Amino acid sequence: MSMTKNTNRSAFIVVTSLFFMWGFITVLVDALIPRLRDVFELSYFEAGLVQFAFFTAYAVFSIPGGKIISRIGYKKGVVVGLLTMGLGCFLFYPAAELRIFGIFLLAMFVLAGGITILQVAANPYVAALGPEESASSRLNLSQAFNSLGTWIAPLVSAAFILSNNVLSSSEVAALNIEEQEAYYLSEAATVQGPFLIVAGVIILLAIVFAVIKLPKILESDEDKNGSYAVALKTKHLMLGALGIFVYVGAEVSIGSYMVNYFLSLDIVELVRNSGFMPGLAELISSTGIDEATPAQLAGAFVSFYWGGAMIGRFIGSGLQLKFDPGNLLGVYGLINVMLLMITMNTEGLVAMWTILSIGLFNSIMFPTIFTLAIKKLGMHTAQGSGILCTAIVGGAIIPPLYGFFADAIGLSLAFFVPALCYLYISWYGKYGSKIMDPETTA
Repeated sequence: MSMTKNTNRSAFIVVTSLFFMWGFITVLVDALIPRLRDVFELSYFEAGLVQFAFFTAYAVFSIPGGKIISRIGYKKGVVVGLLTMGLGCFLFYPAAELRIFGIFLLAMFVLAGGITILQVAANPYVAALGPEESASSRLNLSQAFNSLGTWIAPLVSAAFILSNNVLSSSEVAALNIEEQEAYYLSEAATVQGPFLIVAGVIILLAIVFAVIKLPKILESDEDKNGSYAVALKTKHLMLGALGIFVYVGAEVSIGSYMVNYFLSLDIVELVRNSGFMPGLAELISSTGIDEATPAQLAGAFVSFYWGGAMIGRFIGSGLQLKFDPGNLLGVYGLINVMLLMITMNTEGLVAMWTILSIGLFNSIMFPTIFTLAIKKLGMHTAQGSGILCTAIVGGAIIPPLYGFFADAIGLSLAFFVPALCYLYISWYGKYGSKIMDPETTA
């Protein structure tokens, strides 16, 4: 009994590290966008294709990933996912060396494919590593570490990816050919190093996961009788899938373009002219206000966006014990709409802190939408989960849409796109999640 308990504890630590890893990498990818825009002279729309490549993988890999895992098992499926992630990270090296944007997009796609396979496999592992009555507690703890990864990533990117000066297109054009080549090589090295390190850590995790002993996860015969045809006819599930689609799209749009938005606000002057902000900037960026580059400073403040999501997850889990989850989701959605309206109609520190505050109210949205959408699905729950996972492709569609409007009307006014997303989420929480089909929710 003691040996089994120790094995489960060790396995839980390893599996939870996966949650941390994919949260960390997902946000680290966002830090590449300011670099890519300058090196490849991309429009905001083209920069949005980075997220398109990343999140399209969810649509492509979700169902095949489930089939792979059902054939080779969850443990080997996790190893396949990790190795796929490692390959994606290694692809950043030739992409940066050759400065070919298409290879960058391929690297994003492969990396996200590995993360997708991990998402399909990791949750059943966490649920199996201990008593059934504490499975929910373990899953919440693992998700908290996922949020921890998303909070730490902006700090790491600010220190290593955004720490050097990024020249504007006009400044690059003013350089001679040799100086331009040297600059591009420097920019390539900026993204190569971090991803090679991450690739090494991922491969190490794959090796550990391959040799560690994990409990078998048994599938019931009932689960095998589930039907996608029935799931696709379930209204509250499909409305929830649209909720996942727009939520991920809104979250990624804001997170991806926040550095660019802060730079447009002239964040260095904002911080320098505020009484408490210089000290706060030094604390989160580990450098003085005069030494930090604008991009580095902006990247550091993005940590409040993801940190708010982490803190909000703990607070929200307690609130949901006292309030109806759907109603709470509706309120959170409306709050985010109001915060975006304030951001669009103000500037300076007010606009900066209202957009950062959205992370706090994003916190409960994904798990709450997910839980409401699979409610009463019974034997069709697995199929419903697959549909919801596929809907994460919203992170590929909505950021380029936001980028398109940002090019046309500016970064600030383009926030109407995520505002509409949150408006739908609010409606789903209050009304859409309660639309049930008795004949399909048996």
